[in-house]
Amino acid sequence: MSPSSTQPAEVVKLDLSAGSVHTVLVDGQPHVLLRPAVEALGLSYPAQYRKLQTRTWASVAQAATQMPGDDQARAHTTVPIRTFLMLLATVNENRVAEAARPTLVAFQNETADAVEAYWTKGGAISERATDEQLDALQQQIEERRIRRALGLVQLIAAMDDSVDPRWKRSRQLHHYAEASGETPEIAPEDRALTVETYLKDRDLSKDERRSVRSVFGRRIALAYEMRHGEKPKNGLGLVDGRERDVKSYTEADRDLFDKVWDEFYAGRYPAQQQLGGAA
Repeated sequence: MSPSSTQPAEVVKLDLSAGSVHTVLVDGQPHVLLRPAVEALGLSYPAQYRKLQTRTWASVAQAATQMPGDDQARAHTTVPIRTFLMLLATVNENRVAEAARPTLVAFQNETADAVEAYWTKGGAISERATDEQLDALQQQIEERRIRRALGLVQLIAAMDDSVDPRWKRSRQLHHYAEASGETPEIAPEDRALTVETYLKDRDLSKDERRSVRSVFGRRIALAYEMRHGEKPKNGLGLVDGRERDVKSYTEADRDLFDKVWDEFYAGRYPAQQQLGGAA
């Protein structure tokens, strides 16, 4: 348990989908005042406190704070927001006061929605988020984007000689520009081209691309080998939102892609005869 703060902490209400909880800052992070929060749900504070002492995911601290209606600051048990939400998730709704049950269920549902969005969509944004919170989230996303771009530059630089040097240079310039927010200066014939990018240019849906790209990619690789007398080199490309190992081509090879498309796929996807799906 963290030691008590020497200065009384200011109590701030945190609004949730059903009601609110009292919070204070402990070491700069918001903590829920445990007793009033659990008692508002009709739960036993001693029982919930003992439960937290046995959970590895739980963190408990003490903070000196003056509650609304109290005439002096007192030491209160606090828990981080994550500990409080985990605690709520473990509570059986049928064992709380009937009047408090809708509040608990609402808390649990909101937490479950946020967790689902985290795993399936990459994150969750509360409808009650303030402009300051949204700005902070945007800053985090921007910083992560820059770190990812610079990390890819380093990853590409470390690739061995099996990777096409033109492709390496093109992708490094692209990711450097991505990190700086600029447009990369790459000669058109040196711009990286992947099977996934080409199929997107043809306006194929995600499911259509999945069904086509494997065989289409093998046909492109064969056409490349027949033209150049060697197999295409390796590279990285974005496939289904992830960087994956792919064959390395540039825009100078687009005519090969067009030839394979016209021979094997144009009849199957007449709406995508022209790039971008134009008829």
